[in-house]
Amino acid sequence: MFIISYDFEDDRKRNNFAKFLKKFGRKIQYSVYEIKNSSRVLQNILSMIELKYNKEFSGSDSVLIFYLCESCQKKIKRYGYSANEEKDVVFFK
Repeated sequence: MFIISYDFEDDRKRNNFAKFLKKFGRKIQYSVYEIKNSSRVLQNILSMIELKYNKEFSGSDSVLIFYLCESCQKKIKRYGYSANEEKDVVFFK
């Protein structure tokens, strides 16, 4: 699993980057995505960041990528709404 956090000064760049990450994972906080996928997918993401986004970074833009091993994933504590994400929730209408 990977956690990607980003901050862009420009709204357009921030929205484009969010749309890009949405293809690979899910938003867990305002500018934080969780990606449960292969290292190959991560390499594709890194390549896209290098080829497309890195050229447009201003001095205050940032992207952080955290690699979480399986044992680290088990140590994640979730509270509030995010605590429900660990459970299988079924809704009936």
